[in-house]
Amino acid sequence: MMTILKSLEYLEEQRARITNQMAALGDLRCGSISSTTGRCGKPNCHCHQPNDPGHGPNPRLTYKVNGKTVTVSLPNQSATRKAEREIAEFRKLQGLHKEFVEINAKICQIRPAEPDLLLPEEKKLRKRSTRKSHAK
Repeated sequence: MMTILKSLEYLEEQRARITNQMAALGDLRCGSISSTTGRCGKPNCHCHQPNDPGHGPNPRLTYKVNGKTVTVSLPNQSATRKAEREIAEFRKLQGLHKEFVEINAKICQIRPAEPDLLLPEEKKLRKRSTRKSHAK
């Protein structure tokens, strides 16, 4: 029994450590960054010349909101680096969440069940039914 309590105490410490790490996370967001290239709609633009690579790469942040994909253009390197940091923090949160759930499952498995404590009124015997049986 003492080993179980030490193990339970250790797991609870691990859970508290993970909770503290989650609380210390910075700004975060889900999503991914990709780049697009392409040609614009202006026929006289350089992008329509033969062997021209076109415009880009243009970084974009893509994420979901209520099941719909949202794409936002990232206007400069600073915005791209900011989005990369926020996505990295979100990935940390995902890892910590997985670890948190696994540790909680272990705690639930080894924590002893509480004895049922019935109140005096709950201990009273139930009255038997006075209805007659219709069985023949």
